Amino acid sequence: MTGRVETIAGVAVYVCDREGPPLDGERAASDILGDMFGCEAKVAAIPVERLGEGFLTLSTRLAGEVTQKFVNYGRQVVFVGDVSAAVARSDALRDYVRECNRGRHVWFVADMGELEAKLAGAR
Repeated sequence: MTGRVETIAGVAVYVCDREGPPLDGERAASDILGDMFGCEAKVAAIPVERLGEGFLTLSTRLAGEVTQKFVNYGRQVVFVGDVSAAVARSDALRDYVRECNRGRHVWFVADMGELEAKLAGAR
């Protein structure tokens, strides 16, 4: 396990460690999902430092494949950290982040405080 469970705003959140294997494909997503199911977490909080190379380049399709895996298994995934530099370089990524943050399954947040506020507001 490369994380721990925390209760945030009444929700069991699997908080991934900053150090650990990169989230670089469906197998890595499956590993996190397995940890989540083992501890009955509903949300994964993944630091942006763990995102694999090309994750924030939408043409690689990596972000879509990974996030779809979480959605298919009925779990929410939240990417925690600053993605502003990548968003500034890509209109498509800016739109993707904005649309994700409007939904309930995939979010990009700046820090754990923002995650707590979004979870509290979603209840």
